[in-house]
Amino acid sequence: MEQLLGRDGTEVQSIYAEYRAANPRVTSLVALAKGKGIEVQSANRARLTQISGESRHQGIVAEVRRSTLLDEAGLRALLEHRLGAGESPLLLMLDGIQDPHNLGACMRTAEAAGVVAIVVPRRGAAGLSPTVSKVAAGAAETLPFAAVANLGRVLDWLGDYGFLRVGTSDHAEASLYALDLTGPAAFIMGREESGLGKSLAQRCDVLASLPMLGEVASLNVSVATGICLYEALRQRA
Repeated sequence: MEQLLGRDGTEVQSIYAEYRAANPRVTSLVALAKGKGIEVQSANRARLTQISGESRHQGIVAEVRRSTLLDEAGLRALLEHRLGAGESPLLLMLDGIQDPHNLGACMRTAEAAGVVAIVVPRRGAAGLSPTVSKVAAGAAETLPFAAVANLGRVLDWLGDYGFLRVGTSDHAEASLYALDLTGPAAFIMGREESGLGKSLAQRCDVLASLPMLGEVASLNVSVATGICLYEALRQRA
């Protein structure tokens, strides 16, 4: 909430708050919102739960206008602009992530690592929700988010644009740390249970794995995403 209100406030349409003298944080946020001319409405805890879909809302909920949603054409335009400006965009593609907590955690890390957009399938995966926004800690309102009909088609034209398409697999022979990630690159992370789908894996330029020295066979997708993105960031620094 602080991150949202700390910006220009244009994303926040209204605030719903449970006024309690014992909660100075809510009082402070309400004062900040009012100072920015944002409408503030009083609501009890049951109403806040209904609005947010979450029982753990800490007494305040923001209604947000999202300006970062993209379709496939919008994603193309964004990447063409970045490439035309001489940049080397870093893209994150998520193949059917189901858990909104994982999606939110991936978004938070991606925004911090300089990812230009997240791409997800339109169906069969978690979408933007109050839970995702809460876990993402502000990234869901700033990071471009593209929900597309066909991830494979996007991977195909990313290759035409010169992106290195990196799939992740526990069984890949190539190590993440052996790759050159300084140019335009897209990481494709697989589903929580089954990993990267075969069709998408076949479209990748390389499949990479993370070193695993212990008994655990794999990492949580949001943790693996963080490691991959920050290796790209390290190489680009």
